[in-house]
Amino acid sequence: MIPISVLDLSPVQQGSDAARSLKNTLDLARHAERLGYRRYWLAEHHNMPGIASAATAVVIGHVAAGTSTIRVGAGGIMLPNHSPLMVAEAFGTLASLFPGRIDLGLGRAPGTDPLTARALRRNLETDANAFPQDVVELMGYFRPVEEGQRVRAVPGAGLDVPIWILGSSLFGAQLAAMLGLPYAFASHFAPAELENAVAIYRERFQPSEQLQRPHVMLGLNVFAAETDEEARLLFSSQQQAFVNLRSGRPGQLPPPVAGYYESLEPMAKAMLDRALSCTVLGSPETVRRGMEAFARATGADELMITGQIFDHHARVRSFEIAAEAMRERAGAA
Repeated sequence: MIPISVLDLSPVQQGSDAARSLKNTLDLARHAERLGYRRYWLAEHHNMPGIASAATAVVIGHVAAGTSTIRVGAGGIMLPNHSPLMVAEAFGTLASLFPGRIDLGLGRAPGTDPLTARALRRNLETDANAFPQDVVELMGYFRPVEEGQRVRAVPGAGLDVPIWILGSSLFGAQLAAMLGLPYAFASHFAPAELENAVAIYRERFQPSEQLQRPHVMLGLNVFAAETDEEARLLFSSQQQAFVNLRSGRPGQLPPPVAGYYESLEPMAKAMLDRALSCTVLGSPETVRRGMEAFARATGADELMITGQIFDHHARVRSFEIAAEAMRERAGAA
């Protein structure tokens, strides 16, 4: 059975607030743990009215404290927004509180717009080379303290915090391969380079202390319901949110609208078709076939499922159906 995990942006629905979203996040995490999901990751985005997980390490602590076995992590921490030492201390603290359960995924995008990125107090003039250097520096803080080392992460030094490289281009694939780290590709919203990135990562992978063989986790949007029609309706919330974001109008997650996709202009339809092509939606049987086909076509070692669904109960049910679909696939095999 291919492992499946959850990526949660802690969506803030229209008419709701962050407090409710964070309660929903913990509820979904508890369901995911019961259903056998391997990981529950939170994503860092800033100045997004529809996303409540900006203080990602804080939300990870909230979820880890409310669960007991599922791994909890960042998908990811946007390293340009932080100093490596502060990230090491934050995740060293989490690993000390929840030993053996914390993952740290790292991305090189700011996770926001340029104005907000400047408000995060970081120098926007750094070039792409800064990310690999920051990753290596961060990894160093988790190693045992060496004699004469003047700067150390407390807590953090000597702790087992698995690091992942996140990406949607060939850059992250090459870095993950060079450092011998697991690689998570954002195919759920930027699938264009999926095939090339995975091929480069696997071809160039160099074993490391953390990982002996390449390990690829791929993002997949899943919208599952009792019928195909209901699933398409649920999907319309994410479609609206994506169009709003790409149009410079980010907002809270809107309720579903029947016929939304059909009402769009051709350019908007084409944008959604490209960006959200890695999406499986439908009834339990449709979702089972779709997830199986995606896993087989890509050769993924792990799937990370996400889905921005307006109604929380429908969202929980969608993840239930996805978990059941993968168990049926394993049983059939």
